[in-house]
Amino acid sequence: MTEGNFVDYVKIYVTSGKGGKGSTHLHREKFIEKGGPDGGDGGRGGHVYLRGNKSLWTLFHLKFIKHIRAGHGGDGGSSRSTGHDGEDKIVEVPLGTVVKDIETGETLFEITEHDEVRILAQGGKGGLGNWHFRSATNQTPRYSQPGMPSTELDVILELKVLADVGLVGFPNAGKSTLLSVLTSAKPKIADYPFTTLKPNLGIVAYREFQSFVIADIPGIIEGAAEGKGLGHYFLRHIERNSTLLFLVPADADDIKKEYEILLDELRRYNPEMLDKDRLLVISKCDMLDNELKAEMKQLLDKSKLGIPYMFISSVAQQGLTDLKDKLWEMLNVGDDKPENSHGL
Repeated sequence: MTEGNFVDYVKIYVTSGKGGKGSTHLHREKFIEKGGPDGGDGGRGGHVYLRGNKSLWTLFHLKFIKHIRAGHGGDGGSSRSTGHDGEDKIVEVPLGTVVKDIETGETLFEITEHDEVRILAQGGKGGLGNWHFRSATNQTPRYSQPGMPSTELDVILELKVLADVGLVGFPNAGKSTLLSVLTSAKPKIADYPFTTLKPNLGIVAYREFQSFVIADIPGIIEGAAEGKGLGHYFLRHIERNSTLLFLVPADADDIKKEYEILLDELRRYNPEMLDKDRLLVISKCDMLDNELKAEMKQLLDKSKLGIPYMFISSVAQQGLTDLKDKLWEMLNVGDDKPENSHGL
């Protein structure tokens, strides 16, 4: 998937079908001059559904669709025949899609499971035919119910990436490079900040044909929680990750300080993010000799980070096997059967 094809925010206008009107027909037949009422009911208007699809990773297929309409219900007929139901519209969306009302900003629901189906706009109920209104005092009612009107709704579909591990770091920390060596993903890589402007997903192949999904989140800058830069646009994708991998380059002026700034941005955006498992990974360690690495470990131990840390080099392929082992352990700790794994 190219970066331009990754769409995680669309606005659409949906209209359900209106219900068909009931019939006011009176029965007519040879040798029967005045038959009773036999008007049928109107058909139900079509619903607009959203259905989760694990094969989709983006909302790109909805980018150029601005209006989704369901079919109208048919009118009732004679001999108590019911009108046809309106055609339903089923819209496939990726897992992690959040639906919001544009006018109120209220979150209506979220789609998180494969084949999960939710009604976005409910079709109008069909009206009752005059057959329902007959009585001892009114044996030939000449009225029926109209169908219920359609539902119209302006909504935002917002995708929050579903991945097991989220890469968190400042721009140009080496997240895309790490993703490219751990998975078969081909993110854009360059030596300038903000190369990545959209999340990139990759599947990490693990032992015994197991795997897990890792997401390269665009770089966070200080002040992102207040919306600086594209802060909210980036940060919402981290909410879905069960484990956060903080990536700080070995040539950073102060590794602990960079980690704490990143953590504080997450806390200010959503304090619940601090409940996720965290791992600090120092990248570009091929620039360090053994003596410098030992000195850096000593400083990190003294700083009491409170989370585990590792040294890796994506370019030199150092420490990557240990990193995958550690991530797998964090994702599946306490599970007899891994729930976070994804079959290849």
